[in-house]
Amino acid sequence: MSVQFLVTHSGGFHADELLSSVILTRLFPEASVVRTRAPDWIAPAPDRIIYDVGGAYDPAANIFDHHQRGAPLRDDGQPYSSFGLVWKHFGRDYIAALGTPANHVDSIHESFDGSFVLPIDLVDNGAQSPSGPLAGLSLSSLLETLKPDFDDTDTDADEKAFMQALAVARSFVEAGVKRAAAKLRAESVVLAAIEATGPGRVLELPMGMPFRPAIEKAGADHLLFVVHPRDKDWCLTGIRRGEGFELRADLPAAWAGLVNEDLEKASGVPGATFCHNGRFIAAARTRAAALTMAELAVAEALKSHAA
Repeated sequence: MSVQFLVTHSGGFHADELLSSVILTRLFPEASVVRTRAPDWIAPAPDRIIYDVGGAYDPAANIFDHHQRGAPLRDDGQPYSSFGLVWKHFGRDYIAALGTPANHVDSIHESFDGSFVLPIDLVDNGAQSPSGPLAGLSLSSLLETLKPDFDDTDTDADEKAFMQALAVARSFVEAGVKRAAAKLRAESVVLAAIEATGPGRVLELPMGMPFRPAIEKAGADHLLFVVHPRDKDWCLTGIRRGEGFELRADLPAAWAGLVNEDLEKASGVPGATFCHNGRFIAAARTRAAALTMAELAVAEALKSHAA
């Protein structure tokens, strides 16, 4: 495909065509972004990809709009924005272009679609509206704050703002995809550690990494705490139940909010250095101290459960 132009609409921008531009400019770095509504530009041609404008969805003709009657829907009936359509057709190539192993591409494509792309689609189509005190902090809202002010008289204000916003949008998409890839890399490490742990209640990992998805995937419901090294010490952390903040087991109440000598005295563990007041994370100077703290926490949790 010899794509020379990436064509989207001019004027005020929204998250969907910005994020579509992130994908397409990565895959077609030599192509120019053309923001226009001129009929001769938004008509399909072999040298261009048209998105969020043009009044048609025709992948064979490289046009990806969603504003027309009969606009495409997902299999579950939820609407696409231009971002969802571009992600559907170009997302896998984009993920591969970031250096992702081939066997992870489909999994990342699907998970990123559900967690990142779909919310953009829904907001853009008015099918979902961010609400509450955090509404203004949704990605769609934040990207739109980068538009020029209504009384900006610079004739190039929209174009300058779009390109500045594109750089911001790019950082979010790339970070999101790379984070999804990192979770898959972590999964294999965690699953191996779970197998090595057997029936033990404390999972030891070689470094800090996402662990809960793999624990849930493995059905390792017996695990209560995770221990791993950090830069200069060792970390002991609880395991959350589902998406909430409730833990499978809290660290001992007597440790809450204590540090250094006070925590050593309360726990009886030389080298204990910190326990969060929320009792979900603690630290120690050495591996031995962290593991001892973990076993003490397990014993107390099991005793409390039995009672």
